[in-house]
Amino acid sequence: MHVLENKIRSLERFLRSRRNQRRGLYGCVAGLGDLTGGSILYGTSSDNMVRNVFGSYYRNVESSEGGTSNKRQRPPYTPAELAAMEVRGMECIRQLLLRSGEALFLLQLASQHHLTRLVQGFDANLKQLLLQLTFHHLVCSEEGDHLATRLISALMEYYTGPDGRGTVDDISGRLREGCPSYYKESDYKFYLAVECLEKAAITHDNDEKENLAREAFNLLSKVPESADLRTVCKRFEDLRFYEAVVRLPLQKAQAIDPAGDALNEQIEIGIRQQALVQREQCYVIIYSALRSLKGEEPSQREFGSIVRSASSSQSNLDKASRKKYISQIVQLGVQSTDRAFHEYLYRTMIDLGLENELLEYGGPDLVPFLQKAGREPIQEAGAVSGVASAASPTGQTGGTVKSDQAKYLGLLARYYVLKRQHVLAAHVLLRLAERRSGDFQDTPTLEQRRQYLSNAVLQAKNASNNNNSAFDSGLLDLLEGKLAVLQFQMKIKDELEAMALRLEEPSTSNEPFPDRTLITDTNLASTLKEKAKEISLDLKSITQLYNDFAVPFELWEICLEMLYFANYNGDADSTIIKETWARLVDQALSKGGIAEACNVLKRVGSHVYPVDGSLLPLDTLCLHLEKAALERLVSGVESVGDEDIARALLAACKGSPEPVLNTYEQLLSNGAILPSPNLRLRLLRSVLVVLSEWAMSFFAQRIGTSASGASLILGGTFSSDQTTIINQGFRDKITSAANRYMTEVRRLALPQNQTEAVYRGFRELEESLISPYSFDRF
Repeated sequence: MHVLENKIRSLERFLRSRRNQRRGLYGCVAGLGDLTGGSILYGTSSDNMVRNVFGSYYRNVESSEGGTSNKRQRPPYTPAELAAMEVRGMECIRQLLLRSGEALFLLQLASQHHLTRLVQGFDANLKQLLLQLTFHHLVCSEEGDHLATRLISALMEYYTGPDGRGTVDDISGRLREGCPSYYKESDYKFYLAVECLEKAAITHDNDEKENLAREAFNLLSKVPESADLRTVCKRFEDLRFYEAVVRLPLQKAQAIDPAGDALNEQIEIGIRQQALVQREQCYVIIYSALRSLKGEEPSQREFGSIVRSASSSQSNLDKASRKKYISQIVQLGVQSTDRAFHEYLYRTMIDLGLENELLEYGGPDLVPFLQKAGREPIQEAGAVSGVASAASPTGQTGGTVKSDQAKYLGLLARYYVLKRQHVLAAHVLLRLAERRSGDFQDTPTLEQRRQYLSNAVLQAKNASNNNNSAFDSGLLDLLEGKLAVLQFQMKIKDELEAMALRLEEPSTSNEPFPDRTLITDTNLASTLKEKAKEISLDLKSITQLYNDFAVPFELWEICLEMLYFANYNGDADSTIIKETWARLVDQALSKGGIAEACNVLKRVGSHVYPVDGSLLPLDTLCLHLEKAALERLVSGVESVGDEDIARALLAACKGSPEPVLNTYEQLLSNGAILPSPNLRLRLLRSVLVVLSEWAMSFFAQRIGTSASGASLILGGTFSSDQTTIINQGFRDKITSAANRYMTEVRRLALPQNQTEAVYRGFRELEESLISPYSFDRF
């Protein structure tokens, strides 16, 4: 090989001398431009140029042969053009000789070492290619050029490894002299940097370690496009020199895409995507460093013979050190002007769960990024474009919001909260609460929506408390209203699910299902489930909840609460309110009799009282319950106490006796409503209970006790309003009412043994108010 190399190099030197001296054909083409450039590798410009020239020549000859013209045919090329083509061919031969000599030199150098050891770091595919490699491919193909580079890499590692067989300069001198086309100046700087990293890895002096790492970084910064960064950045990670881990990949990304095609929306999308993919092959090195610091295993095996895993060294780091280095990487990345990398970095940090660090160290383009990602579907790697400014501060454009988009909106809301931009945070949280999704599995639960709205209300309140001039008071009202409606929606959903569950459970008693009037077919349970699923999909308006869910399934208690919330006054005579109350009372009677109806009246009535009184029709409720109580008592269906309904009405009015007493007086004064003496007697018993409760409030004032003290004496319930100063005519008013109702009792067409107890109760009440000592009976 050495003899053959010398002969080939001699022939190449002869041709080079002819070219330099411009002898022969070289002299003929002088002044026609450079005809000696190009490369002999397959697919390169020079090769195509030669083929194109000769190809056109052959086509011209064929066309000329096919003609039958008698005219003198013009030759396809001039003598000067033919001479130029001949010179170009000779120059290709010279380059082939030069490349062949260098290849022979490289083979001789490799043969002086144990080849099996040199290639032991190659993967199986690379070893197979090496076995099939011919001299022709080594000289003329890009594949051979790549294999030669790997052989040189193995040689450099052999000389500069830990065993210390030499230095970079020792082997580089021979390679640069013997095969400069295989071993370029950029390779020399790369291996000098590797040598510095090797020295830094074994030194114990921290200052020297940092200086060596800095020197390696400076060398690689001069040739970022030709350096195999996957190999060296792992070593920089071991040395905790993260400036190089961040800046070198960014420099290489800029070098391979100097025109910024990845961000140029004016060019074809295919070219833009290809440029972005090349950039991301550089960005992934920084991603790997963050992932290692986060404590996760790399997603793919790193290649390269000089790669050394950093996982063991990373595992020795404590939590504070990890946080410090992660922050350093993020800050270095944010300092870059590469917008494509910023988007990649932000997505990477979110994927790795580094949201806190992202919100703390994110650059000025973080908000536009989150806005854009939250309002548009997340694209693949090649579809990233420049960050566009949002049309609104929240980036809200409507439509469906998928879970991955919601993730970015949630981070945007957190960012606004950290920056004390409470109004913007409230708007983003509102959008999250209202978001829709085409996939049921991707739909947020009502509880999640409630949390979003609750946080939005909190942010709106914070904005109002901070005296923000830009705060709109209508926003807080809107959010609180939506939150209240959502709570109705959650209650309806729970009721529908509970009803479906009761229908599916085997019956354990002979009693009919309470809501049996709703059942029109045996598929009611599945219908209830479907409705519960439907109501969970998105936020409903209060009109939808009332008309489509509450009324059809007879959820009368919730209907009343919604009417109260909406301040309903759609009809002058409150027909809707009265009918709803009547249905609610009938429903309660069917479930648990008078006791259940009284409990419902206490619970719902106290919630809607007082407003304007239209939402609590005491006359309708009183008459309805008293009639039902009498009927059940007479029929023996239920044992009803004389005080149950009166105390329920008092509780519904929050302990205020006057509206209850006025209601009973109104009913008793209308004979057409109460034609039955037994029903009138029952109402008079209830009146006695109301007057006694009212008298006790006076008694509590007389003895100087509190309303709760009076409650212990009588077993009644009083509100704090009853402890106010009673006017001078209070005694006369109760006394007059007791006297009047005694007369009413005597007028009843009933036996005296039925009315005597009621009559005596009114008389004793009258006497107790006249004589202060008569309260001893209590």
